[in-house]
Amino acid sequence: MTPVTIIGLGAIGTAVAKAFIAAGHPTTVWNRTGAKAVPLEEPGAVRATTIQEAVSANSLIIAVLTGFEATREALQPATAELAGRTLITLNTGTPVGARETAAWADEHGAEFLAGAVKNVPAAVGLPDTLLYYSGDRAIFDRHEQTLKVLGGDTVHLGGDPDLAALYELAVGGMLLPALLGFFQGAALVTSRGLEASTMVRYSQKWLEMIVQLLPSLAHTIDTRDYSDPPSALGLFYEGIAHDHEIGREGNIDVSWHEPMHDLLRRAVAEGRGDQSVASLTELLRKP
Repeated sequence: MTPVTIIGLGAIGTAVAKAFIAAGHPTTVWNRTGAKAVPLEEPGAVRATTIQEAVSANSLIIAVLTGFEATREALQPATAELAGRTLITLNTGTPVGARETAAWADEHGAEFLAGAVKNVPAAVGLPDTLLYYSGDRAIFDRHEQTLKVLGGDTVHLGGDPDLAALYELAVGGMLLPALLGFFQGAALVTSRGLEASTMVRYSQKWLEMIVQLLPSLAHTIDTRDYSDPPSALGLFYEGIAHDHEIGREGNIDVSWHEPMHDLLRRAVAEGRGDQSVASLTELLRKP
């Protein structure tokens, strides 16, 4: 059982620490606010009182902080202790932040992998939970079995250290628009005195249908052949009027749709009305 140090004990960091403790890994924890580490001592964690002590304790360091800059800031006092250790980040952030942190780790003699947890804290440690990592494949291979404690669907994306951050933003960008769609629906049905919970079953079915469309849409985008669509972009364009009408009827604010409506208008103006809605990708690409 590889000993591991967890830096940062927010919701995800605490879940990560608990997963390692439950799996029998000797686990050292540190948080800027030390009180967050106290509840982890009873199940078996060792609480480090300083960042230097936390880094020195083990050769595998997993930082679960708010971003790459926060990680470097937290670890800065312990750079002398980083040499010869492996630093793995599990946070959001940009590809440039990942590249900067990889260079920073290398400067201080540490190996580096960037990673991301693609689920909620309660899912950490479950067999189907997805985590992906990027960086030197040899580093990933050496720690893969240890990292699988955090989720059975553990993936190495490639040798570039910024790929996990790239996919984190590429995939994560779907979350808020999808949730806003659900929140708008909730505002609409509750305006009629119905409960938002009545939407859940039907929303789940709708999302399952969207999931089934993704492989076909991705193939269309990869081939850039938008000529044979199952749903033409023009149908979505015609729906603009419906969005405004339901906003008036339900007395809800639908202005968050306007950037999407603008994309649809531009696409139709370019003559894409009969193309696949996936051709919006071409408008999102800047020259």
